[in-house]
Amino acid sequence: MPDTKEPKWHHPGGKLRELGPESCTDTELLAILIGSGFSGKSAKEIAKEIIDKYNSLYGLMGKPLKEIMEIKGLKKVKAIKIAASFEIAKRIVKHLEKE
Repeated sequence: MPDTKEPKWHHPGGKLRELGPESCTDTELLAILIGSGFSGKSAKEIAKEIIDKYNSLYGLMGKPLKEIMEIKGLKKVKAIKIAASFEIAKRIVKHLEKE
């Protein structure tokens, strides 16, 4: 009998690759941006902490880099990646609003 359990991925990027981006939760998408965690805390756990702190991705949007970098596991480069992704999304929305 074949195993019908959902595959388990070591990182949400594998889930995105196999099932597509729409299959990922906000936490998983944020974990992909974060990339890696630190000893004792995975990128997904850091992402969950961020989502819990700001209640959603929308709540995180527009927060100053300094504030984001206060979260353990997020240094300058990771915070910049998150800020850049929000700016990309904002520009896409602006473009779509013009159409």
